[in-house]
Amino acid sequence: MEQGRRAAKSAFTEAAERVLNAGGALWALQEEVELAKLPSFFQDMAKYELEAVSRFAYEPQLIPGLLQTEPYAEAVFAGHVPTLEEEVLERHLEARMERQKLLTRTPLIQFHFVLWEPALRNPVGGVATLKEQLRHLLKVMELPNVGVQVVPATSGMHPGLNGPMVLVETAERRRIAYLESQDSGFVLTDPQTVSDFGLRYAELRSRALNFEESARLIERVAGEL
Repeated sequence: MEQGRRAAKSAFTEAAERVLNAGGALWALQEEVELAKLPSFFQDMAKYELEAVSRFAYEPQLIPGLLQTEPYAEAVFAGHVPTLEEEVLERHLEARMERQKLLTRTPLIQFHFVLWEPALRNPVGGVATLKEQLRHLLKVMELPNVGVQVVPATSGMHPGLNGPMVLVETAERRRIAYLESQDSGFVLTDPQTVSDFGLRYAELRSRALNFEESARLIERVAGEL
């Protein structure tokens, strides 16, 4: 950490603050430290997340990162090609777990996730890991600011077949869209483009099961494992 090759964990910074009596100087930099742990293509988007009042996301293949358990997230990073160095994997994993504090941050951000049913059934990390993941998903769905809906696998053609998307609205009521694929991320700010993605997301919500039906489906899939 002294040489800048490894980012400080929040617990380390908190302890250093206390021991050195730094008066908040170190802690003020921790947000930038956490951003530096993220993949470079995602860092711009992560900054918008910190300003968000709402965040809507569609994911057809995996449980979204903000909802992942640590074993599931580790399996996702372990499947990267080319293989990530252990130190890089650990850094990305730590950053992903740290980002999940957004779910309970004050003031609360309004989260909504639409998942395609196949994402619930793909045994990332193995059957036991997936079952734990689905149970965790049900628990997170109990948060008052988190909604999850599932689009059934038999829905036919729908806008989500073109890939995942994220829509964020900032405290200044600025709307952005974010697309990610194959280690590349794109922040989109053109109002017409963002509006088009908003229409697609609305269509996906209309195709999805409601909150109660989605929870029952997730519980049923977990019980089948």
